[in-house]
Amino acid sequence: MKRLGPIVAASLLLCGLASPPPAAAHGERNQEPFLRMRTAHWYDVTWSADKVKVNDEIELRGRLHMFSDWPKHLFPLGTVYLNLGVNGPVFVKVATYLNDVPMMQSTTLEYGKEYEFRIIAKARMPGRHHVHPMLNVEYAGPLLGPGKSIEVEGEAADFAFPLTTLDGIQIPNLETWQLGNIGRVHAYWLVLAFLWLGWWFRRGPRLLSRFRSIDGGKEESLLTGADRIAGAVIVVVALASVAFGMISTNAKYPRTSALQGGRVRVLPLPDEAEQVLVRHTRGVYQVPGRSLELTLKVTNKSANPVRLGEFTAANLRFVNRGVAAAAAGVPANYPDDLLARNGLVVTPDEPIPPGETREIKVQAADAAWETERLASLMGNPDSSYGALLFFFDPQGKRFVSEVSGPAIPSCTTL
Repeated sequence: MKRLGPIVAASLLLCGLASPPPAAAHGERNQEPFLRMRTAHWYDVTWSADKVKVNDEIELRGRLHMFSDWPKHLFPLGTVYLNLGVNGPVFVKVATYLNDVPMMQSTTLEYGKEYEFRIIAKARMPGRHHVHPMLNVEYAGPLLGPGKSIEVEGEAADFAFPLTTLDGIQIPNLETWQLGNIGRVHAYWLVLAFLWLGWWFRRGPRLLSRFRSIDGGKEESLLTGADRIAGAVIVVVALASVAFGMISTNAKYPRTSALQGGRVRVLPLPDEAEQVLVRHTRGVYQVPGRSLELTLKVTNKSANPVRLGEFTAANLRFVNRGVAAAAAGVPANYPDDLLARNGLVVTPDEPIPPGETREIKVQAADAAWETERLASLMGNPDSSYGALLFFFDPQGKRFVSEVSGPAIPSCTTL
């Protein structure tokens, strides 16, 4: 009986390995904090629906700010591609736009510039899927925007992706179109390949004897006249097959478009005069309280008094609920895990008059610093944060400012 315990435990472990539970983790949390805080800042992101059916479309909209203080130890900002970040082929990307420019090609973006994006996707697989806007950066990898779980109902078998070609051909479903022809072409080349292999193995493997002949410089003795004829026949058949396929395809589809591998130019949104200047003075990350505490000098160059309404970093939003315009700017269906419950504490939280420079203290405290794995930034040699600050005047006009600087871990208050 004593031996049954380990056997039962091992059996249960094997059963658990054989049928693991579905993964529900957020992959973006595995990215280094500096990648999420000092590269691409996504804001004003909205999702057109929380629940859709198979074949329904969703739209992601928002703004993208390329950070000026791009990490120096990271590859420079080069070629980028606007994409959709999901857990597999559960959505089909229908269209993407950057400043209203169709993004079927790659482009280049500029440091410190603003861009508006729009992504349209079609639901393909039922389930609960985490959907992000995503920017693929050459050499640096994917930079994910905020993610939201979207419920897709229906049956996967009902999915269809109809298209009309340039020649007016109606394709009822791109997923299954010409699958039979594709299978026949692959089967043809597989048969040809196995015939070629079978020809050489017809006399048995004899690998060792053939190796000795080749090693001794007697490879010509391995070839017979029939072998040379068979080789020539295979070459002729292969070339003829390729030529026939190309000629017949061109005849049936005279108008084709190659896969787009170039770059398109996307101009950033027009620059606006910086109305609120922010200078980092001091930054401390309180380890016990899981709080980023900053001392900032703010200069108001606008014509109206302004208050700090929001601090956002790595898709995590800290909102000053005392600023009505900032609170109103949070959609009701915004992901709860990206919205700090404690909000933002600003001291002194009073309007900064036009032309005045004031020192303020900002406290962004929430357990999300740990759950989002952003606190690991404090263990890096370059422990610098990056964020966007949103200031608002009494009329609700918003001013966006960058801020970055070192943040030192501490156990004492600022």
